[in-house]
Amino acid sequence: RAAPGFLGGPALLVVAGFFDGPLEGILWIAALAIDYGIVFVRSVEGFHINVGHFVERHRLVLIIALGESLVAIGVGAEGLELGFSVVLAALFGIVLVIALWWLYFDYVVLAAERTLAETSGHEQTRMARDSYSYIHLLMVGSIIFIALGIEQTLAHTGDPLGTIAAVALFGGGALYLLGHNAFRFRDHGNISVLRLVVAIVTLVLISVAVRVPAIVALAILTVLFVGLAIYETVWSEHRNRLRAG
Repeated sequence: RAAPGFLGGPALLVVAGFFDGPLEGILWIAALAIDYGIVFVRSVEGFHINVGHFVERHRLVLIIALGESLVAIGVGAEGLELGFSVVLAALFGIVLVIALWWLYFDYVVLAAERTLAETSGHEQTRMARDSYSYIHLLMVGSIIFIALGIEQTLAHTGDPLGTIAAVALFGGGALYLLGHNAFRFRDHGNISVLRLVVAIVTLVLISVAVRVPAIVALAILTVLFVGLAIYETVWSEHRNRLRAG
């Protein structure tokens, strides 16, 4: 039932490779629209999932994205003189990636898996589709943006980030937290107000990131995300109840 989308989208991407300019962009948009839209116009009836296996596959995708962001740190440092600022920026980047990992794997993924397992029938399939096949893409995409921002920081530690790099780094951070909230809202019908506030603050800080040295901007984002992770780990009642079983 989903074959037209899964075959039609890639076919348009192949065709797009033969064109340049606006037409190429239009074909890419059409391919994405078919790819993501086909599941909504086709019934989920008849699809069944193994919750444990399904969730594990998507966890691995996120782990791969986080791993690639660590690779980006190495790539960004390649060819640079490994002075104090470059090493410090690399350390900030590594700690930031660890915070991203912690914010997802400490309890978000546990709550989502438990909810998916407790749901049944067509609603379980729809939840799996929405939460994992779609919303997870926001988080994966945000990690890619953050990796780009870290790489640019390493290349220009003492200079302010350009607009694109600042948007990638801080906008990616905000998108990551918003993706978590979208994930939570789809599964539980509520959001983390704290993560929403931090996401908004992160967006506001883009205007600061283009004015201060890149390493300072990266340090600010790292402290913000590490602080969020520590606060939730120590004081979040929702997290503590979930981890307690």
